[in-house]
Amino acid sequence: MKLPALKKICLALSAASLLLSVLPAQATPSKANAHNVIIFVWDGLRPDSVTAADTPNLLRMRSAGVNFSANHATYPTFTMMNAASFATGSFPEHTGFYGNTVWRAGATGKDAHGKPVDFQQPIFTEDYGILDDINAYYSNQLLMVGTLFQAAQASGITTAAIGKSGPAYLQDFKRGGLLLDERTVMPLSLAQELQAAGVALPKTATITDANATLALAPNNGDPTASTPVAKLDDKVTTDPTNGSGSPYKNANAYMMHAYLNQILPMHQPKLSLIWLRNPDSTEHNYGPGTANYHDALRAQDQLLGDLQARLKALRMASATDIVVVSDHGHSTVAGDADWFPLRVVADGKPGQTSELAYSVSGDVRTADLLTRAGFTAYDGKGCVLDPVMSGIRADNTPVYATQTDNDGSVCGKAGQKYTTGNFKVPAELPVDKHPIVIAANGGSDYLYLPDHDAATVAKVVRYVQSRPEYGAIFADSRYGQLPGTLPLQAVHLENTAGRNPDLIVSFNFNEKAVVQGMPGTEYESAGNNRGMHGSFSPIDVHNTFIAYGPDFRRSYLDKYPSGNVDLAPTIAHIMGLNLAGEGHDGRVLLEALRTAKNFKPKVTQHVMSSTKADDLTIVYPTDPDGKDINNAQHHYHVELSTHTLYENGKPYTYFDSAKAIRN
Repeated sequence: MKLPALKKICLALSAASLLLSVLPAQATPSKANAHNVIIFVWDGLRPDSVTAADTPNLLRMRSAGVNFSANHATYPTFTMMNAASFATGSFPEHTGFYGNTVWRAGATGKDAHGKPVDFQQPIFTEDYGILDDINAYYSNQLLMVGTLFQAAQASGITTAAIGKSGPAYLQDFKRGGLLLDERTVMPLSLAQELQAAGVALPKTATITDANATLALAPNNGDPTASTPVAKLDDKVTTDPTNGSGSPYKNANAYMMHAYLNQILPMHQPKLSLIWLRNPDSTEHNYGPGTANYHDALRAQDQLLGDLQARLKALRMASATDIVVVSDHGHSTVAGDADWFPLRVVADGKPGQTSELAYSVSGDVRTADLLTRAGFTAYDGKGCVLDPVMSGIRADNTPVYATQTDNDGSVCGKAGQKYTTGNFKVPAELPVDKHPIVIAANGGSDYLYLPDHDAATVAKVVRYVQSRPEYGAIFADSRYGQLPGTLPLQAVHLENTAGRNPDLIVSFNFNEKAVVQGMPGTEYESAGNNRGMHGSFSPIDVHNTFIAYGPDFRRSYLDKYPSGNVDLAPTIAHIMGLNLAGEGHDGRVLLEALRTAKNFKPKVTQHVMSSTKADDLTIVYPTDPDGKDINNAQHHYHVELSTHTLYENGKPYTYFDSAKAIRN
């Protein structure tokens, strides 16, 4: 997508200068000679996706700079969880943040579109309006520790957050810098400046402040819109054979070029974060390894090339560190191939089985399974139609037959087709039935029990252990040592303010199974996706982290364990900033810096095992009612694999994976 040329931008300099002149005076930075830092997040980028064919610019940057080959995402490996870790250098036990989807009954407010939000239902947090609502609910402590952006702004540094709705905004949720995401522009002065320069604005939110409101230009259009996702004949299952390209690349190009052509030269922010949703969203739609996945990578790499070229043109390249990092890895949604063989997709539908074909399984709706087992469960969703990804057995029959709500009594609309029913949270929970509210997130589910009934928790845990769709289980310490579980505290997930769910359950995975040439499959919350993340699979945990610039070593392979929590402390160190408050968990990645000296820490590996849950009846995922029993399996336990790095005697533990063992 072509944006205004430099000539047009120059015509807007006088207007922009006037806007800048009325901005508040800023303090002198704490480190006046600090280099510029640009953090470029490639959402969902797997390390094995960096290739000469798809990402030549990134491959060259990796070879010339630092490749953190043992980097770790924060578990659960979701976008917003890791956005909080990037922002703060902390785990959820200290941030108190658990997105993507959380249950915050009692919060009130509107979303980015100005529509009232029903917080009685679990809510998806990738929306600045919803984040503002939750922030208000938490008395302006959406994140319970200080952020990198706040530290920079306190030192007089201009910041810019660009990109994907939700994670980009979370970096600067107190609105101290410049923001352009898929739904808004902040502050109003930046919106006025962009509009004066002929740059279109996101159309989905009114841009306003206390004094004025900016109307969109008549020819503004919808620059952050995506193109339609190709579907099979059922109109809900995505078509993995489609080759029309990534639906998100034009919107991503718009935001990057608005930054490069206007925000960067006009404001010269010393700290920028650009978070673009490729390849992740394309992987969700079509799956890793597909034609559109490759297109997403190529488009993203082109934007990296544009960034590098623009920095050279502005004579900023030698004074700018670029960090390319992903929030998590990404896996193919698929169940066990023995039960759900891959199938050829042709003529708008899945057909014959083939080891070289596509998944037709992997979707699991926890609320439905728990309800069938006699629990009272809700996930905030109405009827769901999921005829393919909820599973096609080896004998060609679906796990869930498609049904029709003839009179509207099930789904609320006569004639609606569905595979699983309505599990909306009622206005008044039936407390006498010990209800369970599930925040269905993807590769892991969050289970909230409002009454914290210990007996119900124990029964739910045992039920989940009986179904091989589920993997490792983590429980709040209030329930003691439940057989076959690990405490939330063991993976930095139990929050002192009590914001955490009662249980967090990873879906099961097979890191060695291969679909479309890409290793790694997992079950997911029923979402009709072909790609997912969020589990404790090593494929989801081990993400990409590459750095190049004046502060980083050249052509250095960093094999020491590192994590997304280390990003903020490292950037703060480079820029001479102090992260405010306590509870920052990451370390400064000293070994990767040009100033590195005698960095020889001790690194150990460890496997933590839970106790065993014995005498289980293990069922097959081919039957949601649990009548298909595997009589050979009776035990369950969890193994958590870690690396710990000791720096000056202080331990930093990184979580490699957590796997459920059934035997």
